[in-house]
Amino acid sequence: MTDTTSDAVATLAQALGIIGRGPGRSRPLTRSEARDAFAALLAGTALDVQAGAFLLLMRYRGETAEELAGLVDAARIRIARTTVGTAPGGRLRPALDWPSYAAGRTRGLPWYLLAARLLGEAGVPVLMHGDNDLQTGGVGALQGLSALGLSPAADLSEAADRLGREGFVYLPLAGLSPDLKRLLDLRSVLGLRSPVNTLVRHLNPLDAPATLIGVFHPNYLDSHAEASLLLDAGRWLGVVKGAGGEGERRPHKPVDLRLVEQGTSKVEHWPALLAAAPADSPDDPARLAALWRGEAEDPEGEATVIGTAAVALRIAGRASTPWAADALARSLWSHRRR
Repeated sequence: MTDTTSDAVATLAQALGIIGRGPGRSRPLTRSEARDAFAALLAGTALDVQAGAFLLLMRYRGETAEELAGLVDAARIRIARTTVGTAPGGRLRPALDWPSYAAGRTRGLPWYLLAARLLGEAGVPVLMHGDNDLQTGGVGALQGLSALGLSPAADLSEAADRLGREGFVYLPLAGLSPDLKRLLDLRSVLGLRSPVNTLVRHLNPLDAPATLIGVFHPNYLDSHAEASLLLDAGRWLGVVKGAGGEGERRPHKPVDLRLVEQGTSKVEHWPALLAAAPADSPDDPARLAALWRGEAEDPEGEATVIGTAAVALRIAGRASTPWAADALARSLWSHRRR
């Protein structure tokens, strides 16, 4: 066993001893303890059994905002160390970071791709990074991109280069961080999501001033906002309970947007855009392209795109109220449909 491996094993053993002692004896990790433990996992120098134990214990207990911030710290440091020549200096900085990591059973079509593309066309550049490989229902982001004739970026450098030309770029997690991808894919053998599914939503690899996060479970609305206050003071972040856990506004339901704005957190209430839930429609990716090109009418899809774009514009600081954001999104959509 090398010194590096020995140190990593000891670090994980200490963290497991802190969080796994049981009721009355365990405690949450500090931010630095969480950072050090997760850094060992990302480096691949800890034991596999420790990785499984750590991820499952954290999942069972639920991460605190301080623990989540520490995990994100480690992931950001790892990405910075393992990517070369990808600093945003000299390249267009995205206006909005848009993580896409849902893998649930309740998704339909990824209409949010059209919303992100609409913003990119309007001069609000969007970097979307994600992973939907374990999605069990609906259509994933890569399928949606293919239907739209778009290709994902291979790595962070390519994503940064393309952003200035295209306005919207999707980067798979495997291209952004193979180490995080390895840990995220442990879900298939652990049987559960892990804190990795939570922390990847805060990566913001090109240092955008704003981030749009979608969640499935309502209890994560506040935890993401609280972690953002620790991680990114002075930036914008919005968290919504979206379809299947994506950052997508469901038009037939009201939305409570957790908005973190320069160190303060508040809740904005957004009304429903459609009166009733839509009838079931086929999850055919061709519907995305047909709506985007103006070749078909799709009221549900159109309302989803406009509503999602409005939330994104609000988080990106392009509108000061929900009503102004809705009006701007409708105007952008109408303009491109002419």
